[in-house]
Amino acid sequence: MTAPNEYDTDGHPIDSLLKGLVNGAWLDAQVFPPLEQIVPGIVTEGFGFIVGPPKAGKSWFVGNLALACASGGRALGQIKVEPRPVLYLALEDGHRRLQDRFRTLTEGQPIPTRLDLLVKIEPGQLIATVSEWLLRHRNDKPLVILDTFGKGRPQPKRGDNPYLADYQAGTALKDMIDAFPGASLLAVHHSRKAESDDFLDAVSGTQGLAGSADYILVLTRKRQSDEGALAITGRDVTETEIAMVTSGGRWALAGSTMTEASAALAARKDAGKLGDQSADVLALVKASPEPVSPSFVADKLGMDNKTAGTYLGRLVSAGRLIRQGRGMYSCVESVESVETNSTLSTDSTVPASERAANRWLGSGEHLDLTDGDPA
Repeated sequence: MTAPNEYDTDGHPIDSLLKGLVNGAWLDAQVFPPLEQIVPGIVTEGFGFIVGPPKAGKSWFVGNLALACASGGRALGQIKVEPRPVLYLALEDGHRRLQDRFRTLTEGQPIPTRLDLLVKIEPGQLIATVSEWLLRHRNDKPLVILDTFGKGRPQPKRGDNPYLADYQAGTALKDMIDAFPGASLLAVHHSRKAESDDFLDAVSGTQGLAGSADYILVLTRKRQSDEGALAITGRDVTETEIAMVTSGGRWALAGSTMTEASAALAARKDAGKLGDQSADVLALVKASPEPVSPSFVADKLGMDNKTAGTYLGRLVSAGRLIRQGRGMYSCVESVESVETNSTLSTDSTVPASERAANRWLGSGEHLDLTDGDPA
């Protein structure tokens, strides 16, 4: 029987099945706090995945996330983050490997005390284990990193519907983290091998996994390359793709802001479409001991000055060349060599690509978020 004090927002008695019923006027009158931005524009309150192929740098990426958020400072070299408790479930690593990785990332600084670590959990106890930790930090808007989702999730049983099993596994984590306002859970997951025009299709498994998450990050990096990209999508985030650079495992925005990093990725794609001609221009500039002009490139490669200037400008936007003075261009390596000699730097043995990445990373005063896997 309906209790006499149970009424809907229109004043009508309701039964237990309609206890959550509200009307538009009630909804319109509510004031909801903004979503907590763990890493503004990238990691938000709620449940998310970061996916990528093996050895793309996912564990180094989230290791940097853990360090940056536990200590505060700058993430990805540029993004300011607030300190908060962090639980890192490194279920495919041991303490020795974690110590080595974190010591590399902190560059001699102490590992933050706000960072808690677990390398093993009891089978079937993921939700209970994480919930117990969240209760300890329920007022601190904590971050949980699950590395990896496949290692921690309940394994589907024979005969289970794959989509339903994936959706239920993801939803269980979302329901848990949603019970703690301001908290975030980021799960590491592998991407599928098949390529697709939609980066959301990169999530391995059925669409049930992607459907259960609030946001998804897709990390990509070609083998032996110091350039990567991060695609971001979600229910409450601005969908975008940003360019990144990596050196020795450390990642940084390819620009001083998210907007610049997005523009840099667009320029990279544009430069890539230029094909062999763009490569010829880049090779010519690299081979020159002095900065070159569009007319020099045009003369050597048999094109007009305007076309040469277009190629040079696009390579600058892609981060491959640097504009020096009016109408003169040099490759990054040449500029680094001059800077090193003029300052009597002791870093001459460090590859130019690493020094270029370190410029994006800043002075090292703050811990960075992410690290591409050098393996």
